[in-house]
Amino acid sequence: MQRRIPAVLMRGGTSKGLFFLENHLPQDQEARDRVILAAYGSPDLNRRQIDGVGGGVSTTSKTAIICRSTHPDYDVVYHFGQVSIDRPVVDYRGNCGNISSAVGPFAVDAGLVEVKEPMTTVRIYQKNTGQLIVAEVPVKDGRYNSEGDYAIAGVPGTGGRVNLDFINPGGSFTGRLFPTGNLVDTMEIPPFGDVRVTLIDAGNPAVLILAEDIGLLGTEIGEVENTPSTYNTLELIRCRASVLMGLAATPEEAGRKSQAVPKVGFVGPPRKYTALTGQVVTQDQLDLVARVMSMGTLHRSFPVTAFIYTAGAAKIPGTVVSEVVRGNAYEKGTVRIGHPGGVIEAGAQVEEQRGSYHILKATMGRTARRLMEGYVFVPERYFSG
Repeated sequence: MQRRIPAVLMRGGTSKGLFFLENHLPQDQEARDRVILAAYGSPDLNRRQIDGVGGGVSTTSKTAIICRSTHPDYDVVYHFGQVSIDRPVVDYRGNCGNISSAVGPFAVDAGLVEVKEPMTTVRIYQKNTGQLIVAEVPVKDGRYNSEGDYAIAGVPGTGGRVNLDFINPGGSFTGRLFPTGNLVDTMEIPPFGDVRVTLIDAGNPAVLILAEDIGLLGTEIGEVENTPSTYNTLELIRCRASVLMGLAATPEEAGRKSQAVPKVGFVGPPRKYTALTGQVVTQDQLDLVARVMSMGTLHRSFPVTAFIYTAGAAKIPGTVVSEVVRGNAYEKGTVRIGHPGGVIEAGAQVEEQRGSYHILKATMGRTARRLMEGYVFVPERYFSG
């Protein structure tokens, strides 16, 4: 026998996943995670998720659990889960900015907030990070208006712009923007010797590397996953960074404990390259190039949370990102990052106080769309273990 659970399949930015109301899932966390994993078809050692709704890649194996907030400063509570493809794990460490962009539209259509036309403001408590996200959602006839002329790289066509403000995103996981207290740390990484990195926690914990320090340009796409030595180097840096940031006791534990955080990315100066869409991205369209790994694979576009920490680091002198960013990015309100899917541009507001830096707000636009609603079916055995 199977049980059916009300769910909505939504695209948020360049990711998609099932959205659940919290009261429709088991209250017991272990049972809840078993049910979510079964809905996605995980774990699947073949990494296809053929027996569930997952798409076999990290960007389509995400979930959002939503409820109405009882706190006067928030409208809804949003709990993000990264559903592992080949492991029996739902990882709640960190957030997904792209999925965040669909939370406001979901809340509007689910009747969780008071709707105002043509724009409804939704104050979101992001449970993973304990931080505030403010979404401005276009509304027509009482529902989210997904029609519009706003385009984002990595998604065909256009849609209604959902504006997102990530308020004070620093220290989302560790409590500090720079968990070690340093703008740059050094790791010995064979065969490259000492590699300088910036360990930053904004939106998600992350480690950022200069592409040239590990033999890359910053414009690579398929070369990363097709070159085992490059993948192994990035994973080694990620796991060692986890220890330095206090997220794991050993690199081995970091590899076992979480594929989701910290993230690892590499950056370089503006360079011409061809995006996955076939679009030629020219040097003058960019302030820097960047690539980010997600759950062991190269992200095919650019995570919103990666924009927060990369753009923030770009505006802070002394980080490795500041060494490659186009000179006038410090003065501009926005930063343009070249990624595998094209170009992402958004704002980061940084403030210095007594030699300490703070990211006050990161702002960007995304699109979202309700793809399907109804029920997801899960075999009865997963509810009882």
